[in-house]
Amino acid sequence: MSTTEGKPPSPDAATVEEMARVATAWCGMHGLVVGDRADPRSGTVPGVGLVHAPISLLPSRLSESFWEQACDLAPVFNELVDRVSLDGEFLQDSLSKTRQVDDFTSRLLDIHRKMMDTNKDENIRLGLHRSDYMLDSETNSLLQIELNTISVSFPGLCSLVTELHRTLINQYGNLLCLDAKKVPGNEASRQFAQALARACDEFNVDSAVVMMIVQPEERNMYDQYWLVKYLKESYPFMICFDTFLNYEGYEFLFLKFLISKRCSDSFCLLALLQFSVQDLLCSLKTLSEVEAEGQVLPDGTLVVDGKKVAVVYFRAGYTPNDYPSEAEWSARLLMEQSSAVKCPSISYHLVGSKKIQQELAKPNVLERFLENKEEISKLRQCFAGLWSLDEEEIVKSAIENPDLFVLKPQREGGGNNIYGLDVRDALIRLKKEGGDALSAYILMQRIFPKASLANLVRGGVCHEALTVSELGIYGAYLRNKDKVIINDKCGYLMRTKVSSSDEGGVAAGFAVLDSLYLTDK
Repeated sequence: MSTTEGKPPSPDAATVEEMARVATAWCGMHGLVVGDRADPRSGTVPGVGLVHAPISLLPSRLSESFWEQACDLAPVFNELVDRVSLDGEFLQDSLSKTRQVDDFTSRLLDIHRKMMDTNKDENIRLGLHRSDYMLDSETNSLLQIELNTISVSFPGLCSLVTELHRTLINQYGNLLCLDAKKVPGNEASRQFAQALARACDEFNVDSAVVMMIVQPEERNMYDQYWLVKYLKESYPFMICFDTFLNYEGYEFLFLKFLISKRCSDSFCLLALLQFSVQDLLCSLKTLSEVEAEGQVLPDGTLVVDGKKVAVVYFRAGYTPNDYPSEAEWSARLLMEQSSAVKCPSISYHLVGSKKIQQELAKPNVLERFLENKEEISKLRQCFAGLWSLDEEEIVKSAIENPDLFVLKPQREGGGNNIYGLDVRDALIRLKKEGGDALSAYILMQRIFPKASLANLVRGGVCHEALTVSELGIYGAYLRNKDKVIINDKCGYLMRTKVSSSDEGGVAAGFAVLDSLYLTDK
């Protein structure tokens, strides 16, 4: 993503070490932390085994024109996901071969088919997405890596990285010749929380909560807790005024008077009274806990652990590892059968699969879902080459030139894609197996971004490396029947990794969190 062109001189080694110490201290003070893999309890006990999140010491550079292009695409992709999700037969047909060789996709499609057979409508549809891009040096084009529709991570921590980098630039700006104003603001966590809160408002059931589906062991829990924090900040002010002001007790009449006078003391009093309400706002549950504690009432209401659920927000459920038994699959079906808003619904989840991404890149397919020719053109400009493995000429080309392709399975998270000579070996093996084995994968054009030197900080140790970066633009989409309530970009995620690494997941240990420094070129 970044380039070395026009880059100011790097600070000396002593200054770099000083900045790294300042940065890691800032992380600890401001909650830019993750669980320590060395501590076995760090993924289950909050506050135990914390380390600073892996970070880039300074932001990566990107031309403002590419930044604007990526931001402009977010609402278009949001609308596209919604349109495709409504075409159940397209999803089923496009993934029909994949299901023959991928049990996980097959189980998702089974749930989707059950919803289709019962004609279940999702009147309120909420999507929290992220579209990932890299700047290809061969074509000088911003090309899409993938579109994520479930469990998009790091909105909480990435918002903090921009604050960290602005702080460092303000402190060392004269030495670095950098301007903190060129680091774009990042309100991803607040905007995601606001979208969740607004979905609750549209659901319009008293005392209903947001239920976040999490993994039993989650070292990235603090990213999730930032969302809970902002949800509690935004949502009480949407419900507490009505809740408290309609109460006829004298103490609440006094509170009503203070609020009507816009007295600052009213917020102090309100804070004292909100604790019980906040406890009801967000519930974190694993899939197995939902199966054990959940039920769907005759009217469709989802109740888990005695609480009505307005929104189910998935931060788990995107990988086969999240379904070790039938209990987890039963929970997924139970939630889908309910009237709760699912983020994502089963159909939104399927739209984010690699095979659907490849199908949408085919000629004339976008026109099936979108009418605006300008928007269609914008989408096609960012599409990298994508092919199914039943195209013999492409498979032959990939075997002959494996370094020009990436082989992608229907799996989310870092560490699943196949690169280099392994592409050739995998394709030869799959061809020998015959049948539908090839349907479990797609081929993608490999993108070659320019590399630049950067200082990366992990575990308190700073080292310089040749790096490349990947930009993710968050988007939120909320619709209630025919009314689009939210369709916008919601901040960004910047990930930087050493250029020799193929994979790019932060949680998987391949990349670090970064931010952007916008340039004219």
